Amino acid sequence: MDLTYTPDEEDFRARLREWLGKVLPGLPPKPSPDDWPARRAYDLGWQRRLHDAGYADVHWDASPTTRLIFLEETEKAGAPYVGANFVGLLHAGPTIAAEGTREQRARWLPPILRGEEVWCQGFSEPEAGSDLAALRTRAWRDGDHYVVTGSKIWTSHAEVADWCELLVRTDPSAPKHRGITWLALPMDTPGITVRPLRTLAGSAEFAEVFLDEVRVPVANRVGDENDGWRVTMVTLSFERGTAFAGEVVACRRVLTELALQARENGRWDDPALRRLLGRLNAEFRALWRLTQWNVSAAEASGGVPGAGGSVFKLRYSHARQELYDAAADVLGPDRLDLDRPWTLDRLSSLSYTIAAGTSQIQHSIVAERILGLPKGR
Repeated sequence: MDLTYTPDEEDFRARLREWLGKVLPGLPPKPSPDDWPARRAYDLGWQRRLHDAGYADVHWDASPTTRLIFLEETEKAGAPYVGANFVGLLHAGPTIAAEGTREQRARWLPPILRGEEVWCQGFSEPEAGSDLAALRTRAWRDGDHYVVTGSKIWTSHAEVADWCELLVRTDPSAPKHRGITWLALPMDTPGITVRPLRTLAGSAEFAEVFLDEVRVPVANRVGDENDGWRVTMVTLSFERGTAFAGEVVACRRVLTELALQARENGRWDDPALRRLLGRLNAEFRALWRLTQWNVSAAEASGGVPGAGGSVFKLRYSHARQELYDAAADVLGPDRLDLDRPWTLDRLSSLSYTIAAGTSQIQHSIVAERILGLPKGR
């Protein structure tokens, strides 16, 4: 498989680099991590700049390779991350682009691209654990609406979101993977209660969401009723496919910074640490190549990432944890100082073997869909 870039793709890279070099020095300072309304405004402002410069649709209308170049170059340049926009830009938006009707695409995609609306993800539930298909949030038809009752947990950015990609159970008598429906929920609908959750790192980007007979128009359903599991697999393929690509670039930068710090504070004299950093360098280089391979495979299959995203997500989650464990070794006694670089990153890295599907789930996907092994009972 050819992993090189075409002349047109390299031209896109050069133009993007030039634009980033001009616009980034003039950005306002980032707001406090705890001020989510300000962070929402900052992230939406960055998305608006991308829109006005013609880069907003790179996540959907551009080829996967162009999308990869965009993620690589913006991360290398230190551009703002998608932040509060990540569910809309990287999960819900691509899903609607792939599965939504023409009217749905016209309603929901332009505001995301223009930096006008934020989405959150209402998938996980308190009693479902890693078994997403065991969700219990119930929805029943009442004329032109679904009436939804239940609760969600780990709902990303729910406290500042305008919309939620919501999974509900519309047929409790069907096998658990077949009675699910994917809905777009306006977060200002009566009956919704949002309760922020504080993480180990002290941030509150997640929330519990409680739904008490919330009415959602049937027109907000993406895909057919009871076909939500298939639509969800499209969402998760994007989440596990290219959504982490920019983070691989960030990890490679951190690895370089760790080596420099180790040389400065004397930790470089430890041969075990040098071997670890060398192995991680090889790991992240291989992960970048795997990302390129997955992107090429996605282009050949119509733009939707496949099961190869699970291979990437599985290994990346563990490599990221190893990277920040190595950072703790380099920092030594300062590893517990929350004001030092990498300390909060180490805490947040603990979630990566859970987020976007646990490592156990990824092992099962690889075993069944790639290796062809039988399903466990």
